[in-house]
Amino acid sequence: MRFFNRINLETPESVELEYTLAGIGSRAYALIIDYFVLGLILIISVIIALFLSYQITESDNSLLINNSARLLQWLWAIEALIAFTIYVGYFVIFETIWQGQTIGKKKAKIRVISDDGKPTTIGKSTLRALLRPIDDLFFIGVFFIALGYREKRIGDLVAGTIVIQEDFVSHKNINFKVTDEAQKVALQLKIEADVARLSPENFSILRRYLQSRNQMISEARHKLARKLAEQVKNLLELEDLPPDTTADCFLEAVYLAWLSDKT
Repeated sequence: MRFFNRINLETPESVELEYTLAGIGSRAYALIIDYFVLGLILIISVIIALFLSYQITESDNSLLINNSARLLQWLWAIEALIAFTIYVGYFVIFETIWQGQTIGKKKAKIRVISDDGKPTTIGKSTLRALLRPIDDLFFIGVFFIALGYREKRIGDLVAGTIVIQEDFVSHKNINFKVTDEAQKVALQLKIEADVARLSPENFSILRRYLQSRNQMISEARHKLARKLAEQVKNLLELEDLPPDTTADCFLEAVYLAWLSDKT
């Protein structure tokens, strides 16, 4: 069993990112919270089904009385389907909307991402949720996490995902130079753009580039900066870069604006 296992992922932009895997402890803590919330939701759905079944059995309606047995069978069949949908949908909906996090994962400060470092998709979250009962059966998932290099359960192996610890960054540990111009553009972006559209994985790619750009040859650096700036611009739904702003300056500004939005 490894503690604080770190892995390196290379993104499609050829930027290498380093992550700390979540580990069994954090994942178990998150799952306990999720199952508690999920249990409350399922209890509510069962109470509603019990109420409806009571209404059917106690009804004075002759049609309901004559078909009560069949109606009850249909009612509980539908309830079983609803319960399964809630079970799967809980993880799929939250992981899709909250960029790889559920209520439990937010508390545990972990998240699900794709193997290439990008945010998880609805398809991958669905696969993970559908295979969760198998992972939970006899704690099979625990053995896969403990013995696997990337600490993946069966759902992660099939979906192509990993679970990582959240990477916290503040203004205090910026270890690269940021221009005065970028700070001005950052203030403008906070007004004109929704920087929250950037996922933590997008931000990690951006930060990694800004940290390592001085080690790149000039041509490769400018090419990658333009490529990243174009992608970030599209994610923020901006028509153009701010006037008289270089790709590097724009990326610095987005970095500062995102940090400011999170702190």
